[in-house]
Amino acid sequence: MADEAERDMAIRGTVAIGADHAGFALKEWLKARLAESGYGILDVGTHSADSVDYPDFAHAVGDALVSGKANRGVLICGTGIGVSIAANRNPAVRAALCQNVDAARLARQHNDANVLALGARLLDRDIAAACVDVFLATAYEGGRHDRRLAKLSPRPAGDSEPDGTGSLQSLRREGV
Repeated sequence: MADEAERDMAIRGTVAIGADHAGFALKEWLKARLAESGYGILDVGTHSADSVDYPDFAHAVGDALVSGKANRGVLICGTGIGVSIAANRNPAVRAALCQNVDAARLARQHNDANVLALGARLLDRDIAAACVDVFLATAYEGGRHDRRLAKLSPRPAGDSEPDGTGSLQSLRREGV
């Protein structure tokens, strides 16, 4: 039985999961559910409902992805906004705040998001679970999205005008 569990974890991969105090209960519930589904779990905290600072856990999930300890991440705070902003400070992270299954699927298909951000105060746990399931099961489509994904990479300082139409300078000239 242990060999079967190890095989399932190798196939499914390891998910780094983190939350602040507002997301703690949902994190614990999702963590147990993911483990039952055969995912490896790297719980970066928090480990209680005591007040903590959400950026610490967002950075820890990003570090887990960079180090190769996990191949996807799930972050939870009250709204999901704070953890998504903090996680996206790491250039290796593409965190997507999702509030429904379609957004979770498209975050993977079109944006190759590697971290799912959820708002514990905004989602019931069944919707959160469905978002996690779809996020983890969906592959990146590539193709036409590769060009756009490349433009999400950090740019050198002072490089404010991307290639093509819709550049920052042309938008300013048009008053947008």
